[in-house]
Amino acid sequence: MNILKISILYLILTFSATLYAQKRSLEAVRITNDIAIDGVLNEPAWANAQEASHFVMYEPDNGKPEDADKRSTVKVLYDDEAVYFGAVLQDNPENIMREIALRDDFKTADHFGVFINGYNDGQQDFRFFVSAAGTQLDCLATQNGEDYSWDAIWFSSVSLTDSGWVVEMKIPYAAIRFSDEQEQFWGLNFYREVRQNRQKFFWNPIDRNIGSAIVQTGLLTGINNIEPPTRLFFIPYSSVYVNDNEAGTETTFKAGMDIKYGINDSFTLDAILIPDFGQAAFDEVVLNLGPFEQQFNENRPFFTEGTDIFNKGGLLYTRRIGGLPTGTVTPAEGEEVTEVPAKVNLINALKISGRTNNGLGIGVMNAITERTYATLRNTETNTSRKQLVEPVANYNILVLDQRFRKNSSVSFTNTNVMREGSFRDANVSALVYNLNTRENTYNLSGNFKYSTVNDIESKNGYSSYISASKTSGKYRYGLSSFYVSEDYDNNDLGIIFTTNYYNINANASYRILNPTKLFNTFSVNTNVYAEFHNDTNRLQNGYAEVNVNSTTRKNDYIGYGVQVVPFDLYDFYEPRITGRFVKVPKSVFAYIYFSSNYNRKFALDIEPQIWLSDERDRNYYGLTFSPRYRFSNRMQMIYSFNYGLDTNNKGWIAFEGDDIVFTRRDRTTITNSISGKYSVNSNMTINLTARHYWTYGENLEYLTLQDDGMLTENTTFNENRDFTYNNWNFDLSYTWWFAPGSQLSFLYRNNAVGQFEYVNRNYSKNLDYLFSNNLNSIFSLSLRYYIDYNAAKNWI
Repeated sequence: MNILKISILYLILTFSATLYAQKRSLEAVRITNDIAIDGVLNEPAWANAQEASHFVMYEPDNGKPEDADKRSTVKVLYDDEAVYFGAVLQDNPENIMREIALRDDFKTADHFGVFINGYNDGQQDFRFFVSAAGTQLDCLATQNGEDYSWDAIWFSSVSLTDSGWVVEMKIPYAAIRFSDEQEQFWGLNFYREVRQNRQKFFWNPIDRNIGSAIVQTGLLTGINNIEPPTRLFFIPYSSVYVNDNEAGTETTFKAGMDIKYGINDSFTLDAILIPDFGQAAFDEVVLNLGPFEQQFNENRPFFTEGTDIFNKGGLLYTRRIGGLPTGTVTPAEGEEVTEVPAKVNLINALKISGRTNNGLGIGVMNAITERTYATLRNTETNTSRKQLVEPVANYNILVLDQRFRKNSSVSFTNTNVMREGSFRDANVSALVYNLNTRENTYNLSGNFKYSTVNDIESKNGYSSYISASKTSGKYRYGLSSFYVSEDYDNNDLGIIFTTNYYNINANASYRILNPTKLFNTFSVNTNVYAEFHNDTNRLQNGYAEVNVNSTTRKNDYIGYGVQVVPFDLYDFYEPRITGRFVKVPKSVFAYIYFSSNYNRKFALDIEPQIWLSDERDRNYYGLTFSPRYRFSNRMQMIYSFNYGLDTNNKGWIAFEGDDIVFTRRDRTTITNSISGKYSVNSNMTINLTARHYWTYGENLEYLTLQDDGMLTENTTFNENRDFTYNNWNFDLSYTWWFAPGSQLSFLYRNNAVGQFEYVNRNYSKNLDYLFSNNLNSIFSLSLRYYIDYNAAKNWI
């Protein structure tokens, strides 16, 4: 009996090892007859195609073969125009989850995906997904992640059967990139998500023990004698905006065009002429009392789509382009400032990106912004004049990224900002390396950056980083270090908060690779960090932390952690004067986060936090509470409540002569948000997003910062610095993808900002003030139409 058990175990292990070791291959079949994309594989060509099957689980039970009652089979056909995929996915129809969502939103549904790498180089996948409800999702994937802002033109259909569901896909060659070789060899993988069990499967097995998944693909053969098509697309648009507020009603018309052109089989040009970002998502603004600016997400499609290569080295923060004016307004005697534009208009932008057959990635992005003026009024003569606050500016980034061995790279990045006239110019360069062993078990990475700023005076600075880590297995660890000089500055086209320091960071982690009796996933992560000021070697940041992340067998997520600051720190940024610092006492921070399984109609996210300082009564208490309910496969609502109480917070507030004045204050912040969607179908959705951010603070005591970093009582500063701040945003949108790549969208948006120099703790009065005094409403209608040159030439 024991011999039999050992023999069975040996066969299982041998089979699993064979699955991982062998790269699977599938041959595509050429067709001459048309294929109807209707979710029914009834054309004779499907019956003659080779079959891909025996999918293997990726998570949670990595390496386990799929169950017999959930068998997946895929076939591939091709012609001179496109490649076709037909998938039969067995399951009990009652178990197939089918929530309808807007494009690129996975929601709660089963999914099938096709991953294509036309060069089979392990560098970039074109990934196409279809949900069981028919929703399309697509992205560009690299070792740095997935970019879902990229959208291609392709076709799909699904059908539900008595034994599961069927997917049929047509992916035109214009949607992907591949060489002009007569015989094609593509990297290929198929993906399946069984949402009810939160299980993910791949056709070519992916070993989670190895850090990189994108290199673990199968091979598609059989495609011969096809030519890469002309990749030329025009996306003209027209928009109308009606803006209504206390100042009156204003109507604005806009029209322009985006162009996408495949320069050759490897490189693509993207250009926007007269850009329009009026319907981009709103920024979640907060009242920022700290020494650093608030960093916002990029919501403009041109600057999010296909920009992975431009992020090499971390030099690019595209919100600088078309952001706040960089100049200052200087009123003359008897003048007042009546208007300062909140942003600089973008004239046009373009980017060229791609990768050669030898693995050299090249990216060039350029954008030009227009002159921007502030308005000043003479209070005696009542005449107005303009003052230049931002000249014509050119923003440019160049990236050269050499990949080798499918998992390593060396990159050079340069950003350059040139402004007209005597305004500030800047140039930053970076050399970046990311080296992995052949088995993807160890990593060595780092960079060296050099910046030059030409302003009133020229300044040069540099930054360097190195990291070594083990990236595979249950036990992983790493060691890294940064050095940043005082004058390093990449803020003209990037973003950086702290400079003039060096640090060291050590981390270690443990994770399970297969489920246990209690958990589907479980990991423990530890980190020790120390950061020192260059000039004084004082510790300006340092902590030890441990956190646990886990998913139960019922797919509920539980995470918790603690961070301890065991020494007093020295903050060199809060005083706002170079060389001065404030002493920050020891502290401890702890949190616990629970997220119930989103498969259930009702789900809940909750996270309490606590921060306790070594200084008496100086604490922070936080709570995030977010229930969600899925009324049907079409409708869902999510509410989020965030509360924070910061007691006896001490921070900079003013200068008084040569003194630096701090305040001791209690601050309360409450954010209420709600979002919802109703999907008419997979191409038509109504979305709602609303957010009210409310914070108020009472100054309890004013303090003077001493040279030793301590704070003493200030009895001379008597200005009122209490505050109440409100920020309201509301978006209601209707989106209709009426044709491939073409979109009609309507947006009603209103927003308001209110600020008082006193504490207002009445929630309803704050809202009443917002809605009755300074509410700004915008109605907009936008039409975008996607024109494929290959189709347009047939029209002509």
